[in-house]
Amino acid sequence: MPSRAEIRDHVATETERRTRLAVPAFAGGVLYLLSSILISQTLNDAPTVGLVQGLKPALSGVANPAVSPRTEEVRFISHHSFGLVAGSALGAIAIGALTLVLLVLVDATRFRRPQMWPGARRLVLFAGIAVALVSIGHQAVSSIETHNFASGHNFTTEAVNNALTKGSANEIVDYVDLLSGLGLAAGMVMTMLNALRVGLLPRWMSILGMVTGLLIFLPIGGAELQVIVSFWMVMMGILYIGKWPGGEPPAWAAGEARPWPPSARAAARMRQPAAAAAGAESSVVPAPARPAAGSGRKRRKRGGRGA
Repeated sequence: MPSRAEIRDHVATETERRTRLAVPAFAGGVLYLLSSILISQTLNDAPTVGLVQGLKPALSGVANPAVSPRTEEVRFISHHSFGLVAGSALGAIAIGALTLVLLVLVDATRFRRPQMWPGARRLVLFAGIAVALVSIGHQAVSSIETHNFASGHNFTTEAVNNALTKGSANEIVDYVDLLSGLGLAAGMVMTMLNALRVGLLPRWMSILGMVTGLLIFLPIGGAELQVIVSFWMVMMGILYIGKWPGGEPPAWAAGEARPWPPSARAAARMRQPAAAAAGAESSVVPAPARPAAGSGRKRRKRGGRGA
């Protein structure tokens, strides 16, 4: 159990770190949104190959056409590689800021809850770095592979697949992307749960943080859903700078766990069983006492003698 002096020193250091990271958190949220918008807008104009177009060579009796129907798609990616790489670079900077924000939260949570898994910090650190690097590496590899395809003379389906997904470089990057994204999502979920338990984050921010980790791991929904990631980072910047609406959670200043009290609805549900039990006890009416056996007969006998 840390002493009051240790708690005071830790809170002072923690506050300084939080204040320094407030602006990077704001910037990271904005850059992540810009990254999603830039990549989405670049790929929106990419030519698409429908089912009929894809099956046209086979329907014509050509099993392996000299020019794949997806050739124009690969050429488009090659010609617009700068926008894709630039968008990935912005995303990498945002992930770097996110990692720093998470590290402060992990340290603050573990100080207040020592039983938290100590490997959470390493998981967030290494997975965050890997996700940031692979986001650039993936587009860099794609740019090189698609450029080699566009400047070459082999436009078969196999060449298209190698340029987009099946090349050795693409497979390595995809494998690292999968592992690092999964690690960062797991680290974020673990951090959000423990931060909620000690009272460092409101419940809705913890839930939103878990959703953020999952969206980074599975970037679905385009720029629309990625707004959640940006919003969470901006709100963390507001929390870190000490401008949280209604005052920051008490656990930050106290330097110890201050779990959130149950909500009014949860408290009402907890009171219902006790109230029902009390009502059941009060509704029990004691049975009337039965007269002693034989007392009636004695009274009747006395009455008979008197008559």
